[in-house]
Amino acid sequence: MTPAQFLARIRKGLPPAVLLLGPESYGRRRIKDALAGAFPQGAVTEHDLTEIGLAEVIDDVRSLSLFAAERLVWVVNAEAALPRGRSEEEGEGDSGGGDPSPLTAYLADPTPGLSLVFEAARFDFEGDDKRRQDRVLKFYAAISEVVELRRYASQEARSEAEALARQAGFRLEPSALDLLVEALGADIARISVEIEKLALFAGSRVVTVEDVAALAPEARATTIFALVNALGRRDRARALEILDTLTREGEYLPLALAFLSTQFRMALAAREAGLKSPQQIQSRFSIWGSRAEQVYQTAAKFTKPQLERAMNLIFEADRGLRDARPDDRVIMEQFVLKLTG
Repeated sequence: MTPAQFLARIRKGLPPAVLLLGPESYGRRRIKDALAGAFPQGAVTEHDLTEIGLAEVIDDVRSLSLFAAERLVWVVNAEAALPRGRSEEEGEGDSGGGDPSPLTAYLADPTPGLSLVFEAARFDFEGDDKRRQDRVLKFYAAISEVVELRRYASQEARSEAEALARQAGFRLEPSALDLLVEALGADIARISVEIEKLALFAGSRVVTVEDVAALAPEARATTIFALVNALGRRDRARALEILDTLTREGEYLPLALAFLSTQFRMALAAREAGLKSPQQIQSRFSIWGSRAEQVYQTAAKFTKPQLERAMNLIFEADRGLRDARPDDRVIMEQFVLKLTG
């Protein structure tokens, strides 16, 4: 289930055990806050399976507390209980392995009033981690309540960020919201921290791109986004003006090329796929509306051959920035002049 589904589930009653699976920290924090708030002060215990064994955790949850009728036991590093050693690759235990039977026996007759949470945050849901995560699921198969903490997609992060700002009592301009999400890599945990800072700064007024650039360290690349947009519109004068600002502020110019490469690749792919509107682009690439609009404008301003040429120019400029050269600005000015010619 998703974090949102689990938060709705616990309103009807707390499960005896739950497994939190995945690296996404924002959803995990929300769940921990919600569960901790359901128990009296002093009724929350934390264990680390890198320090004690699973059997010791079960001994603790079997013990009745003298001070609290209800308890929450939070267990971190749940992966540490899995079998280790050479046979780990095959998913079978050896002399260094763990044993899930104490947990299985406990869940057949759990302690009343106690909730046991295992946090397995080490592995992701893709690539090599997927196989390791399957082993975690197999080991904790006795737990029926499994919450998948997947990383947010860009559009999901944008929607959540907008909701967080609304809860904090302020509003961001759409472009400011786009900048915040993209500059922080759609990491909703980091976005939530920046929104807390923006709430203290903004009060009830609308937060602008300039506000985000001033307060969010990673969002200082706002001028780079402006350069990308100007080049996407083939606006030579504006692009050179922004490049001058970037140079004076000492920004890392290869970063601008990285953003440009992404935008022009999507614009070229949109042309090849025959996408005719920002809505179609948004659906194809799973990006938010304003970013889809930027890609659409770029695809509309450049023909397919021009987009292919733009990718070659980006490659040449990137190679020039990496070579021994007198000035990054000269390389970038030549790139802007060729691209907007």
